[in-house]
Amino acid sequence: MRWVESGDVRLALHEDGDPANPTVLLLHGYPDTHRVWDEVAARLTGRFHVVRYDVRGSGASTAPRDRRDYGLDRLMADLEAVLDAVGASRAHLVGHDWGSIQGWEAVGRPGLAARLASFTSLGGPGTADIADFARHGRRRDRLTQLVRSWYIGAFQVPVVPELAWGALVPRLLARVLRREGALPRDGHPAPTLVRDGRNGLWLYRANLRGRRPAGTPPVAVPQVDVPVQLVEAAHDGFVTPALAGWCERRTARLWRRVIDAGHWAHRGRPEVVAELIAGFVAHVEGAPPGRELRRARAGRAPRGAFADRLVVVTGAGSGIGLATARAFAAHGGEVVCADVDGAAAARAAEGIGKDLGGTAWAVQVDVANIDQMAAFSRNIISEYGVPDIVVNNAGITVAGPILDHTAEHWRRTIDVNLWGVIHGCRLFGAAMVERGQGGHLVNVASLAAFAPTRLLPAYSVSKAGVKALSDVLRAELAGHGIGVSVVCPGFVSTPMAGHTTYVGEDRRESAVRWLARRGYPAERVAAHILRAVHRDEAVVPVNLEGKIGYALSRISPRLMRRVARLG
Repeated sequence: MRWVESGDVRLALHEDGDPANPTVLLLHGYPDTHRVWDEVAARLTGRFHVVRYDVRGSGASTAPRDRRDYGLDRLMADLEAVLDAVGASRAHLVGHDWGSIQGWEAVGRPGLAARLASFTSLGGPGTADIADFARHGRRRDRLTQLVRSWYIGAFQVPVVPELAWGALVPRLLARVLRREGALPRDGHPAPTLVRDGRNGLWLYRANLRGRRPAGTPPVAVPQVDVPVQLVEAAHDGFVTPALAGWCERRTARLWRRVIDAGHWAHRGRPEVVAELIAGFVAHVEGAPPGRELRRARAGRAPRGAFADRLVVVTGAGSGIGLATARAFAAHGGEVVCADVDGAAAARAAEGIGKDLGGTAWAVQVDVANIDQMAAFSRNIISEYGVPDIVVNNAGITVAGPILDHTAEHWRRTIDVNLWGVIHGCRLFGAAMVERGQGGHLVNVASLAAFAPTRLLPAYSVSKAGVKALSDVLRAELAGHGIGVSVVCPGFVSTPMAGHTTYVGEDRRESAVRWLARRGYPAERVAAHILRAVHRDEAVVPVNLEGKIGYALSRISPRLMRRVARLG
């Protein structure tokens, strides 16, 4: 630690990493100190020169003699003094909460903005944005934000907030942090928490005074030329998405990211926040943007509804899987075509490139084999990144009476149709949760999931399991911003009947003819799958018999049991 003089205060400055590397300056919020960034700083130090300091009146930094000296002009002078002290001609600024408010102020001031290479904002719009939102935002959005910002008005009351900091607030803060997964540890909350909380009240009192006097002109919202990464925490209890997004209108170069975290994202999900910062800084420094960063760029010309999404489709060699892979590619997705038939997967990927000008890769994998699936998911993630969408489509069919099904028929059907989906959901779903930026799992079941037939016993059981799995998984992953859809087609004109294993009476020829006459192409199922992802639909019955079967299964289970007897 060393000291930096700024007016009548001394700022406690901390540096890590090689000063020859790009400088990343981490600004903390209220009522924190620089120690709130410990986990993120540790992950950045090997690649960057990481600078932190305690804002005036917090941690080891001294407080100004005049409590009114917490205004933004003073805070900007502190920031400039720190930049001068570390000799940074260009710094990448990262701010959380009040640190983010300071960051928006800095990038809006031409003199300071010239010294900033980029700005990453977490959980704090600028004061000009707050005022403009209060004036022009939708009434419903303003009211929602007002409920979340109740404390700002409370902080303006004399004496009472200071008393609350001595008795009540530290316990409430500890509860909030625990709920967000930010368990207390050495350095956070700081030993100086009560004093910091009382001093920091003047940040609000000096800069957020509520309504302007009548006749006062509106606050000007300065335009920003610095590249900005806006990180929105999906579970932020203090800043609504409407207010966070309000900042978009004043910068031409903005990347907006949404992460599965609360207000203290850098404590609850430090690995996610550190990776977002590192990727953005590297891009600003000249590295090509990754897929996720390309997708986050606001205002760019769209290349399709699923542009820059990484999509994994199993069973992509034919039928519904092939149609789905091509549909995602046609809408801008980059597709991994996986199939147990490596040649069919290769043809699918090649067709996407030749016919659609899309990007696709082929992988041979048996979804029923846990070792192959584990290696498959590992290789996809390391080579291309965590998928945004996974379509667990691979399946097989055995047709005939249940008493003619052998144990091997049952084992293989359940291994592929159910265990294959479980493997895909478990392996890729865990990676999506760890990434913390959402995603979507699509599990292809069947009309047979809720309308069983005696001709497809093992198939019906496996597909009913897929639907139940999807319902359970959707409930579990909803809090992580990950959608789960189960798609249940009726009869579709695909090669499935020709690939089916028949036991007892051989119905192959008649089944192939019947499915061909049905005239419902796999491309229409693919359209339903894309719509399910776009709308985050839970259960998607497809075509007439699928919709009727789903409705009857809910209205009259007895009738569906009678239908199951039909051949």
